[in-house]
Amino acid sequence: MDIFALMINTVETAIPGVVIVEPMVFGDARGYFFESWSQRDFDAAVGPVVFVQDNESKSRYGVLRGLHFQKGEYAQAKLLRVVKGRVLDVAVDIRSGSPTFGKHVAVELSESNHRQLFIPRGFAHGFAVLSEEAVCQYKTDNFYKREAEGAIAWNDPALGIDWRLPAEDIILSEKDSRNPLLKDIRL
Repeated sequence: MDIFALMINTVETAIPGVVIVEPMVFGDARGYFFESWSQRDFDAAVGPVVFVQDNESKSRYGVLRGLHFQKGEYAQAKLLRVVKGRVLDVAVDIRSGSPTFGKHVAVELSESNHRQLFIPRGFAHGFAVLSEEAVCQYKTDNFYKREAEGAIAWNDPALGIDWRLPAEDIILSEKDSRNPLLKDIRL
């Protein structure tokens, strides 16, 4: 396949495997058009991943969802995009023995930049809503299993994540307000 025929561009991040996907957007006076998903282009640019589930969430300003992950055979790769609003999307490397273990990548995704973030298996994931409201859609390559879920505290000082929100504006679920520190998790 001619790489120049791809309808997406990929941008490597500081952590190998975590990739920003930028679709080619065609705009004119009527609006715009882009392919939000192409298995062929994704496989050619990032590598083969078979997604099995699509999810959508709607959240208001200040909501922070995360940092979540699935353990063992239920680990999930994700491809997240924002169809309304703006979020700061964060991936934390929790792969045992990885040279970037405990490091993170943070990328702003929005309805206007059309960027997507691909997060491979072995990462915790979360996002914070920076706009009045945000609607996020994401694909996963494995089905959710409640017994395999795990989470890390959003404000773990060892992670040093700048969520770009004042702490007093952050809204957590009851469950996420009790997440342990990374050092206290058995992976």
